[in-house]
Amino acid sequence: MQTSYQIHKKKIGLFLGVLLSVLCFAFNLFELSYEANQVLSITILMIIWWIFEAMPMPVVALIPIVLFPSLNIAPLKEVAMGYADPIVFLFMGGFFIALAIEKWNLHKRMALGIILITGTNGNRIILGFIMATGFLSLWLSNTATTMMMFPIAVSVIHTIKDHNKDEKSTTNFSLALMLSIAYASNFALGTIIATPPNVAYVGYIKDRFNYTISFVDWLLLFMPLTLLLLLILYGVLVKIMFPNNIKHSAEASSAIKKSQKQLGFMSTPEWRVLLIFSVTILLWITKDLINAAQSYLVLDDTIIAMLGGILLFLTSSGNKETGNSERLMSWPDVQHMAWDVLLLFGGGIALANALEASQLVHELGSSLASVTTNNLFIIILVVTTIAVFLSEVISNLALVIILSPVVTSLALSLNINPLILGIPMTLGASCACMLPMGTPPNAIVFAKGHIKLQHMMRTGLVLNIICIILITVFTWLFLPLVLGMKLL
Repeated sequence: MQTSYQIHKKKIGLFLGVLLSVLCFAFNLFELSYEANQVLSITILMIIWWIFEAMPMPVVALIPIVLFPSLNIAPLKEVAMGYADPIVFLFMGGFFIALAIEKWNLHKRMALGIILITGTNGNRIILGFIMATGFLSLWLSNTATTMMMFPIAVSVIHTIKDHNKDEKSTTNFSLALMLSIAYASNFALGTIIATPPNVAYVGYIKDRFNYTISFVDWLLLFMPLTLLLLLILYGVLVKIMFPNNIKHSAEASSAIKKSQKQLGFMSTPEWRVLLIFSVTILLWITKDLINAAQSYLVLDDTIIAMLGGILLFLTSSGNKETGNSERLMSWPDVQHMAWDVLLLFGGGIALANALEASQLVHELGSSLASVTTNNLFIIILVVTTIAVFLSEVISNLALVIILSPVVTSLALSLNINPLILGIPMTLGASCACMLPMGTPPNAIVFAKGHIKLQHMMRTGLVLNIICIILITVFTWLFLPLVLGMKLL
């Protein structure tokens, strides 16, 4: 049920979005062409409605289908193509695989196994959750990962509190563990499919320049960054913000072992899902070698993701209780899939295409370039900072969709490779740590009542600054080397 604050916020957002959109179009303060001014007005409307959640975000994403054709900005078929972009299907295939992993409890087995390896004193439990959550979030949605890890964390917290009388230590342990789940999900940046912003930006670059950022290139560069962020997250939480003195706990160890024992031996469905999951990852890694070795079969990330997803619906589960008639996945299993995210992707791509076609972002990028320093490090730092802090108040996916054309035009105006600015913008959009609305994982752990806003804001500010510095340095130093790029 919505609170009175949420209701008023939506009403204000509806009115403010329409007002600013109309004023922008009527006064044309930037002296844009008629079409560019139309697109800017619609963009402002969508951004304001996204920020204030005046309507469900996927519904706002459908606005281009209505307004762009009716205002002669773009033909309906052209607009609709954005909603069927290959990136949409890449994410759909990833969703299918993630749902299968969850359906057969393979995710719990992975998580519990990693946690058992790390040990059971307070700090090592937190480290175990960070590494388990970070690993799973590389392949599953960060929302699903957080939802899965949360009940396990709650169980461990209750066990620790039952056998530890130091209230300050248990309180700090609880806060660190809850925040570790959210932030580790956010910081898993090491694969293209790890976060929606990564997928959206790779799709934009493919459409804009016909340049494919390969799965392997992204993995090579940003897996080390992910590991570094996760280790720093551990240090910040247990050494600086919420130190605890909880030693090894036999009870906590017993609870985790009991949960693992309840899962029993890996079932046939689990083995089959794991096999399809592993083959999908292997194909993502080796597709360039496969394509170079022959010409009969052409693979890309979207085809591989959909192949993995379709195989789940074709493969018998082998479940002894239901027999071979049951498949690993059936259509009812995906009824609650995040279809809204797919619509949001489509609407964002349609909006980005219109921004490009109207030359609006080119004009904006040129204007920014005229007042921008020539120091590449400073430019990357500013772009990353803007992305991190803006993503606190607007969907990180919507943010990347909106900013991708802008930073691309800025880069071209400054005569530098667009990826040098676009990738840190994309990574920064996933690192919002201060506010619950910054990312779904933040909202999940906050909504359960275990964390106060002051805890999240104080810890999040520290982590935001660290993320900005690390992403900037990594991009500035290593991106041209690993991707073989030179400044234009």
